[in-house]
Amino acid sequence: MKNRMMLFLLIVIGTVACQPKMNPAEKIFIPAVFSNNMVLQANKNITVWGKADSNSDITVWIEDNSETAHSDSVGNWKLELDKMNYGGPYKLFVAGKDTTVFNNVMIGEVWLCSGQSNMEWNVRKSDNGEEEVANANYYKIRLFTVPKIVSENPEFDCNGAWVECTSETVPNFSAVGYFFGRELQQELDVAIGLIHSSWGGTPVESWMEKGTLNSDEDFKPILDRQKENSENYPEKFKQYKMLIQQLEKDGKKLPTYQTDNGNNGVTIGWNKKNYDDSNWEIMKLPKYWEDNSELNIDGAVWFRKNIEIPQDFIGKELIVELGPIDDFDITYFNEKEIGRTGEETPNFYSTPRKYIIKSDLVKSANVQISIRVFDQFGEGGFGGAPLDMKIYSLEDDKNVIYINGDWKYKIEKKLDPSAISGPGGNGLPAAPQGPGHPHTPAGLYNAMINPVAPYTLNGFIWYQGENNASRAYQYRKLLPAMIKDWRSLWNDENLYFGIVQLANYMAVNNDPGESAWAELREAQSLTSFNDKKNGLAVTIDIGEADDIHPTNKQDVGKRLAYWALNDAYKAKGFNNGTNVFSGPKYKAMRTEGDKIIIEFEYTGEGLKTRNGDELKGFAVSGDDKNYVWAKAKIEKNKVIVWNDKVKSPVAVRYAWANNPVCNLYNSAELPAIPFRTDDWQGVTTNNK
Repeated sequence: MKNRMMLFLLIVIGTVACQPKMNPAEKIFIPAVFSNNMVLQANKNITVWGKADSNSDITVWIEDNSETAHSDSVGNWKLELDKMNYGGPYKLFVAGKDTTVFNNVMIGEVWLCSGQSNMEWNVRKSDNGEEEVANANYYKIRLFTVPKIVSENPEFDCNGAWVECTSETVPNFSAVGYFFGRELQQELDVAIGLIHSSWGGTPVESWMEKGTLNSDEDFKPILDRQKENSENYPEKFKQYKMLIQQLEKDGKKLPTYQTDNGNNGVTIGWNKKNYDDSNWEIMKLPKYWEDNSELNIDGAVWFRKNIEIPQDFIGKELIVELGPIDDFDITYFNEKEIGRTGEETPNFYSTPRKYIIKSDLVKSANVQISIRVFDQFGEGGFGGAPLDMKIYSLEDDKNVIYINGDWKYKIEKKLDPSAISGPGGNGLPAAPQGPGHPHTPAGLYNAMINPVAPYTLNGFIWYQGENNASRAYQYRKLLPAMIKDWRSLWNDENLYFGIVQLANYMAVNNDPGESAWAELREAQSLTSFNDKKNGLAVTIDIGEADDIHPTNKQDVGKRLAYWALNDAYKAKGFNNGTNVFSGPKYKAMRTEGDKIIIEFEYTGEGLKTRNGDELKGFAVSGDDKNYVWAKAKIEKNKVIVWNDKVKSPVAVRYAWANNPVCNLYNSAELPAIPFRTDDWQGVTTNNK
C-alpha cells in the first residue's frame, strides 16, 4: 500500500510539474466538516469544497482517486472525487503549494441527524445512560456536532471536528442519532458517520430556506411575526421586563432563578496562576456537573487547568473556545479576565464561548485557565463536545491544543435547586423574540445546515414537530418544503429522509376528541407516505405523560434503522427477525352493516395486541361527526370496529389523541401508525 501511494504521489507531482498553466493555491481553506476521523460516503461521488486564492488550482486525492479544481474570481472551489467502496482508514490530501493531510478517514455511510430537543437529547440522559456510555466504543462510528448558532445569512463554515465514537466522545451526542447509527453499523458492518445538528424548542421554519418561506402565502404569517418581533426589540424587551415586574408586584406567581451575589472566588485568589489547588476535586469536562452525584446543585463552581502550549504560541494572540456553558461564566487566562458571558447575551445557556487572549498575556509555554461558572437554574456546566474545548493561534487555526479532559474544580457557592421554580408558562406573556433567537425563520438553516452542505451523505433523520403542533395543518406543507430545501441544497433528489413521529404525551383523555398532536402526527405520516424516499418511525408507545422528553431513545433509533435498512440498503434479516420495517399501516376500509372493516399492510405474520390484551384505541363515528369509543377485534390482517349505538358508522380513528391508549402491533412488535379515515376539519386547520 505504501509503495502504491508513493507511486501515485510521484505521478501527481510529475503531472503538476509538466503543466506550466497550473497555478497551485498558496492558501487553502477547507470547511470544518472535513477533518481527521471523518467518514466519506460510499458508492457516491464525493464532494469536496472550500476557499483559496482566486483563480488558483487545488488538487484533492484519496488513494488513487484524484481531481483538481480551479477556484473562481472570489476563491470558491468545489470538485467531485469518484465514488469509492467501503473501507479505510485512508488519508485524504488537499494540495496547492502546500499539502494538508486528513488522517483516519473511512469510506462508509453518512447521515445528518436534526430536529429539536428530542433529537438533541443526549446518550448520557437516556435509559441506562451510564451503561450505554461505558459500552460506546465503536471506532467505525464517527461523530460530528454542529454548534448551536443563529444567522441571518447562509454561513460557509462552522466549528467542529469528527471524532471516533468512544465513552469520552459520546455522552453529549444525540441519543437518537447514536442508537440509529449503532444499529446500522452492527447490521451493515461498515463505517457510519453521524452529523448532529439540532436545537431544542425550535420550529420547523427555523430550518428552512428564506426564499421558500417567502414563496408561499400560507407561510407569510411566519415572516410577519418575525418582522414584528424584530422591530424595536430593545424597547419591547424593556417593556416586557417592566410588565413582569408589575405582575410580580401584583402577586402573580413567577418563575424564579438563583441570584449571583458576588464573585467570592476571585477575592480568595482562585484565578491566580500559583494558587494551591492541590485539594480540589477532579471533573472530566465537558459535562454538566449534575452528572456528578455530589453536585446536584445550583450556584457557582470554579474550574482550573494548567496547560502546556507550543513554544510558537508564545507572544501571539490566541483564541480559547469552551463550547456552550450553562448558564454564565467569567474566564481567566494567567490570572487576567479574558471574557465573560451573562444575562445580556441572548440564549446564554447554549451560546458557545469564544474569547481572545491578548499576546501580552502569553509569556511562557506553561499557562493556566480558570473559569467561574454560575448556574441559575437546571443543569449547570459545560454542554459541548470534547473537541469544542480548545486553544489555537489567531494566525494558524489549524494548530490546535485541545483542553477537554481532567479539570480541577471547587464549589464557591452551593445553592439548593429545589428552592426555585424554572421557566414553564405560569400564564405569563411570552418574551419578545429578537435578533439571534433560534426561532428566527431560516436562522438555523443558514448557520447549522448550510455549513455542512453539500457534504456527501445518504440521508437525514428528523425528530421535530412539538413546536409546530398548534399549526399542525400548516406543517403538512412546511415539512415537505423543508425536505425539498435540503435536497436542493445538496443537489440530490434521492436523499433519504426518516421522520420520527411524535410520541404520546400529556394526560390521557377519557373520551375521544380532537387533538393538535394527533394532527401533527398525521402531517408527519402524510409527508412520509407521499414520497418513496421518506420514512416514518412510530413512537406512540414509548412516550411519557408528564415528560415531553421520553428517555427510551434506543427504540427510536432502532425503528429509524429498520426503515433505513429496508429502504436505503435493501437489507434482509435485520435484527427484529422478521424483515418488517414498519408498524401496521392503514390501507383501506369498508362498511358492513353496523361495522367497519379496516385493512392493514405491513402486518408481518399477522396483527396482535401487546401481551394479548383486549384491543384498544379505536373510535367510530356516524354522519354526526361525534366519535365514541369502539369495540374492535383482529381477524388476520384486518380489524373489525363497531359500537352498538352507532348503527350507520362512516369513519374510524385510531390512536387519535395527545396520549392515546392503544395497543395494535404486528409480529415484529412494531406499533400501528395512528390514523383517521375522515378528512373533517381539525383544531389546527386555520392556524398559521
